[in-house]
Amino acid sequence: MNQKTKYKGFTLIELLVVIAIIGLLSTLAVVALNNARAKGRDAKRVADVKTIQTALELYFADKNTYPVVASGLVLGGTGATTLSQTGNFSDTISGTTYMGKVPLNPTPAAAACASYTYRSTDNAFAACTSGSCKSYDIEFCLEDITGSLAAGKHSATPGGVN
Repeated sequence: MNQKTKYKGFTLIELLVVIAIIGLLSTLAVVALNNARAKGRDAKRVADVKTIQTALELYFADKNTYPVVASGLVLGGTGATTLSQTGNFSDTISGTTYMGKVPLNPTPAAAACASYTYRSTDNAFAACTSGSCKSYDIEFCLEDITGSLAAGKHSATPGGVN
């Protein structure tokens, strides 16, 4: 009498194939998640800069000048957490408030521009230190292509973002 014994279960090869497929799928999911996070940070950067531009235009409409800053000012950092009529960019609100909390650059950010930097300029984009600054420049960086903007350094002026 020749009887074959039949075992129930999976072979070692079948288990290894399934584990390899699961590993490949999880790797693809992690890569896609990291790309989505970078795109989310970039979208927030563009939205933050547009919000700051709106507050600056309201400031300009009231004072006929943009806030005067002698050199680059890190927005959202110490000394530039709010924007108000008589306080300009500062940590205290004084007069009409245009921006109660200036946004910070999302982290992680590129080392080249870890923050948003504001500079007041005249119409020729030279540094403006008097009370009649007719332009500004906000420097920021993107990690990846966002809309029509390439990855890397960008600046926002009253004319738009480039």
